[in-house]
Amino acid sequence: MKTERRKTRQIFVGEIPIGGNAPIVVQSMTTTDTCDIPSTIEQIHQLEKSGCEIVRVAVPTEEATYALPKIKAATHIPLIADIHFDHRLALAAAEIVDCVRINPGNIGSRSKIKEVVKAVENRGIPLRIGINAGSLERELLQKYGYPTAQAMVESALTHIKIIEDFGFTNMKVSLKASDVHLAVDAYRQFSQASDYPLHLGITEAGTSITGTVKSSVGLGLLLADGIGDTLRISLAANPCEEISVGFAILKSLDLRHRGINVIACPTCGRLEIDVIKIANNLERRLAHIKEPITVSVLGCVVNGIGEGKEADIGIAGGQGVGILFKEGKLVRKIKADDLEECLINEVEALASSRQKQSIPTRNKNTESIKDTHTSSL
Repeated sequence: MKTERRKTRQIFVGEIPIGGNAPIVVQSMTTTDTCDIPSTIEQIHQLEKSGCEIVRVAVPTEEATYALPKIKAATHIPLIADIHFDHRLALAAAEIVDCVRINPGNIGSRSKIKEVVKAVENRGIPLRIGINAGSLERELLQKYGYPTAQAMVESALTHIKIIEDFGFTNMKVSLKASDVHLAVDAYRQFSQASDYPLHLGITEAGTSITGTVKSSVGLGLLLADGIGDTLRISLAANPCEEISVGFAILKSLDLRHRGINVIACPTCGRLEIDVIKIANNLERRLAHIKEPITVSVLGCVVNGIGEGKEADIGIAGGQGVGILFKEGKLVRKIKADDLEECLINEVEALASSRQKQSIPTRNKNTESIKDTHTSSL
């Protein structure tokens, strides 16, 4: 039984709704030097193809702000500027981007924050208040002794109050830490104190494997509690991997359904086909499909269709001959060597049919986001 999602106010980043009853948004951040305009645009295009719905770029220098207009003009998904230390960069970026992310712990005085608020308000774009355990204000560290969830929440609420005093409420909030317990505790405490939409993340999570595990555990705990409106998986890897992991987490909790969901049996001595190879090939070769389709790859016919009955389509291996099944029913027998190609062709045909005819899927939670590049999410 799924937990009801926490009720939050809704904001828009570009045309993407965040909070309220909107689907949980998956976003990432470029790893390129923002001043390298061609490389940054190319990476954003790759992220768009991967299903990224919002992208953030670092804006550490005045030169980086000069790159923003060309990057914005050449890409399609909403663009967020990530600002630290120099509020003047936020003022310049606010003229171009769809959202400005600031860290109140290092952005400067109340007067500087007021200037930033005025700039985004004039453009009608939101702020993201990004609280990081590693950059809390000195007075909070003196008060608590070290970064705690209470310190992070206090920092967030203090700066929200400052911004609200300027008459501005178009905000989302993040409370990130690399420690899973610390991040989860901070988000949980904040969600009890405020209804601003939350951007989830375990910052500096690590490599593909380590970062995926930490992010899955931390974000999974929060999402299972109904907490979270948008997320980023922070990996020391190709940012496109962040998108795959983000959607996989949401799929596992029945919160979003986008693209292929591969169900593969655990390997054992009964295997009649190479499940590992086929399952990985399916994810790679069918990554372009946006329609939500659950595909099952079973290594033998011991449990056969029964284990894949929740799948839209699947195969089960046999001694030289396997079976193809759809919606829990046997379709036909296929030579074992032809199983992978047959399944790929069948999935592509099913996706095309659903896309053209808008056939209802077997998934319980399909939805759309107001963005032409992700309309099949």
